[in-house]
Amino acid sequence: MPIDDLWYLSKRGPNNERLKSKRYGRGKRWRCRYVDRNGEARERLFDRKVDAEAWDAKARAGLAEEVRIDQGERRLTFQDYGERWRLSRQIGQALDYQRHTESRLRHHHYPHFGDRPIRAITVTDVLEWVATLLRNNVAQSSVKTYFDLLNNIMNSAVADKVIPDNPCKSIRLFAILRGFSRSPKWVPTDDDVLALVDVVPDEYQAAIWAGAGEGMRLGEVLGLEDSTRCIDPARQELHVVQQLRFHKVAYGGFYLAPPKAGSVGDVDLDDHVADVFAQHVRTYPPALVELPDITAGTPDPGREPKRRLVPLLFTDELGRPIHDQRWSTMWRGWCRAAGWPDEGTFHSLRHYFATRLITSGADPTDVQNALRHSSLRITLETYVHWWPKKDRRRNIISGALREASAKRNRGPKAPDSR
Repeated sequence: MPIDDLWYLSKRGPNNERLKSKRYGRGKRWRCRYVDRNGEARERLFDRKVDAEAWDAKARAGLAEEVRIDQGERRLTFQDYGERWRLSRQIGQALDYQRHTESRLRHHHYPHFGDRPIRAITVTDVLEWVATLLRNNVAQSSVKTYFDLLNNIMNSAVADKVIPDNPCKSIRLFAILRGFSRSPKWVPTDDDVLALVDVVPDEYQAAIWAGAGEGMRLGEVLGLEDSTRCIDPARQELHVVQQLRFHKVAYGGFYLAPPKAGSVGDVDLDDHVADVFAQHVRTYPPALVELPDITAGTPDPGREPKRRLVPLLFTDELGRPIHDQRWSTMWRGWCRAAGWPDEGTFHSLRHYFATRLITSGADPTDVQNALRHSSLRITLETYVHWWPKKDRRRNIISGALREASAKRNRGPKAPDSR
């Protein structure tokens, strides 16, 4: 709600003097611009600047009659509008995106903002929410994702004239997150990994080795199949081409999708991991499961996805794919038995894999390729604390200056007096 001086132009003259406007000396001098209760742009004029400032302060606080919102108008809650926003934007959205949006709102936005009138949410409210996420050790990338979603909803609410302005607009999230590192909060040691292996049931041992020995993500592991499409011992390669996902509406449950964006790739198949996979297949023959496969692309609207029989390596006791929630339940029990901290997740095995490569002297680009990161910068920033410092010569400058100083102090050689 800026205050304008109508008697003078905002630009200045060649000598930095103030330039009079065409309205100089006529009518009221000071103008307050604001957005009224209906979201319309308005202005109010004042003779004195002090009066304009006082009214502007009331308007900002929502106390001025022109901007005051009555209780009836305040009843539209954030969740009411958020659900309308979500459903109206599903046209053309990828199903995974729809599922993630619904889940993020339900778990991270509605518990904090859901019952609040959307017009009553302030900058301070948003900052408190961000602080709560960080206190709960939510990853920096996830905080940004949740904040961006809130910002999009609030921008739409402004466009719909539901709220006068977006409280997220004044928040510089990158500045808040500055100083936070990509670095993982906890990385298991060799002993930690072996302790976990000791307590995990035999039928899931190979999954642990896929995480710790190949750096695979959980969805990629649960989507592994017994074929050269994924495991190619002859070439000593592991092809990361798919992950197991779940969407009960679109695909009726489980389906195969591409890995995380930019993560498709071929990595070296560790000899021991190859032996573990082979033993797993002999002991627990893969279950053939018919699954929709969209790894080659999402089908056009109205068309059914391609389905195929997939020899999954890891299934439950009934030969069904393993849901991530079922895995989480089993994982928590294994971690407690292995003495892992609460920060220990399946992704911690990927961190173990990366840091073991680094501390063993692997080249940074080799680590990037093994992790299938989209850029070397991500690899370096994530594991910056594990990179060994390069050996370098020290004292080069001071040594040169000391030597020059010694020569000066010796001065020219005295002539022979004989």
